[in-house]
Amino acid sequence: MQLTLALLKPDAAAHPLVHEAVHAAILRHRFLIVRAKELRCGPEQSRRFYREHADSPASASREIAFFFPEFDEQRWYEQDEPRLRRGQLYYSAEERVHRVLRAEEAEVT
Repeated sequence: MQLTLALLKPDAAAHPLVHEAVHAAILRHRFLIVRAKELRCGPEQSRRFYREHADSPASASREIAFFFPEFDEQRWYEQDEPRLRRGQLYYSAEERVHRVLRAEEAEVT
């Protein structure tokens, strides 16, 4: 399993139907959404992000950290990713993300 970052640009995010269609397409193609955030970037923050942008696993890690500084990628790969791979997850419609089942929930399924 590999982490990637999906960004909606302002013109798409401004339209609820477009935003919903993108979200539905992500789910329809069986991608897992492990974090989501609505964030407005100013010009300087946008310049800094795009200056560092490149297509590589290392740049993906930097980009994820840029938008989700609280996200611990190493912990995710060590703890959450194996459980997601085994199907120990559920989709939270309220949060609009996939969540790992807690240990006691995984034992029941």
